[in-house]
Amino acid sequence: MLETLKEYLWVFIVSMLPLIELRGAVPIGVGMGLPLIPTYIVAVIGNMLPVPVILLFSKQVLLWCTRLPKVGGFFQKIWEKGVKGGDKLQQKAGNGLYWALFLFVGVPLPGTGAWTGGLAATILDMKFWPSVLAIAGGVMLAGVIMALVSSGVFGALGLLF
Repeated sequence: MLETLKEYLWVFIVSMLPLIELRGAVPIGVGMGLPLIPTYIVAVIGNMLPVPVILLFSKQVLLWCTRLPKVGGFFQKIWEKGVKGGDKLQQKAGNGLYWALFLFVGVPLPGTGAWTGGLAATILDMKFWPSVLAIAGGVMLAGVIMALVSSGVFGALGLLF
């Protein structure tokens, strides 16, 4: 029982990490032999936990970092790239900006998770609750995709070994 809780804790923690997020946590949980549905739920909750903080504070933190000596230029480039990318997205998406955010987060590719989506939403000055809902929907979609992929991969490996 305690061992299982530790494994779920790992899934939870991994799902909160930038870059890895739920996209890594679901396969890790499935690979550890945890049941798929509870693994999915724990990973979604863990992935969503930092989102409100990201939406509320990431823009201010990033702008503050642009003023730091020695590293400010690096953060300024990140800011400028984010604004440029956000402007492109806004022009393409028009009124469907929240749907674009949902799809951006929902497609499990490197660099398209809740952390990046949250940062994009703050750079674009998107509204808080619609952004949370779009990111949550995207996280759940990505989780379904990763659950299907993980089940297929680990199921196939189980047949081989």
